[in-house]
Amino acid sequence: MRTARRRLTNAKVERIPASGIRRFFDLVSGVPGVISLGVGEPDFVTPERFREAAIRSIKDGLTKYTSNYGIRPLREAISAHTAKLRGITYDPDTEILVTVGVSEAVDLALRATLNEGDEVILADPSYVAYVPGIVLAGGVPVAVATEERYEFRLRAEDVEQAITDRTRAILLGFPNNPTGAVLTDEDRVGIARLAERHDLLVYADEIYDRLVYGGEHRSIVSLPDMRERTIYLAGFSKAYAMTGWRVGYVCAPAEVIEQMMKIHQYTVMCVPTAGQYAALEALRSGEGEVLRMVAEYDRRRRVMWRRFNDMGLACFEPRGAFYCFPNVSRTGLSDDEFAERLLKEEKVVVVPGGAFGERGRGYVRACYATSLEQIEEACDRIARFVGRL
Repeated sequence: MRTARRRLTNAKVERIPASGIRRFFDLVSGVPGVISLGVGEPDFVTPERFREAAIRSIKDGLTKYTSNYGIRPLREAISAHTAKLRGITYDPDTEILVTVGVSEAVDLALRATLNEGDEVILADPSYVAYVPGIVLAGGVPVAVATEERYEFRLRAEDVEQAITDRTRAILLGFPNNPTGAVLTDEDRVGIARLAERHDLLVYADEIYDRLVYGGEHRSIVSLPDMRERTIYLAGFSKAYAMTGWRVGYVCAPAEVIEQMMKIHQYTVMCVPTAGQYAALEALRSGEGEVLRMVAEYDRRRRVMWRRFNDMGLACFEPRGAFYCFPNVSRTGLSDDEFAERLLKEEKVVVVPGGAFGERGRGYVRACYATSLEQIEEACDRIARFVGRL
């Protein structure tokens, strides 16, 4: 008698949906005439000095494994950079780990600190990888709705309502993807007080920390007594136009870094060597490039934000990252229908807000990390599409 065949795949993984961003990315692959406002990737080429540093490292024969923690000069530069920006100093030997982008950093942080059933509070909407990452680490995501009337901030009073005796951590992804929201000082202080009162960890994903307009980013890690309970995650992809290089880093107490390093050691060993030297050059000489690119993003931001509001798609002003998050509900279409029809009828790609959480439904994400000419043309097409509805 034939026995039933065993499941070939992991049931937990099967329950996780594929990325809504990648679905639209794959749909437009090879389609002529498409303007993509979908994938959050700078249109700038990685600055030449960074590329030359990587090439030089290869020519010099620096092609072997590095320390699991990353090359020491890069860790030293990260320590100095973080001290300058955040006023917090981390030991490059024991408190800094170089990772394969911030994506790996988030995954390692979750897996190294969560036990089965631990709850993690996060904003809704937020980056698509957070909820799956929490689930795969054995945790339970607790989404706290953010609202347009409060500029999609994660407010302390809302976080407090979500805390239970199983809450382990709060995940802060601000400046926010997909909304472009930033936290106020009141938000940060309030959340820090909750973390102290309830003895919670804070995962601070600050990959967009340099992409803030009309002010400067302030991190929760800089607040008194937060260094020892914050896992600070940052990297080079967005501000330095280095998405394909896959270099990020984590700064955290030594006991956390040690556990993260063990997972990193057994899964990827180390970050590709040439990429680490490119990142090192970015920290040494890249400040002018960052400021140049941020100024251009700001110019594009203001154009896209104005155009959406002018065509009747209400959009609050994003203050960080490089996304607008217009409300499309007035069109009578769902966010999925809006995105699919816009792609089919006008060849413009936006991402349905529902890909980022329930609270994102009725919105779409449009990325302004593309040329101003492309943004203007895309907005002309969107306005034409909306005008026909």
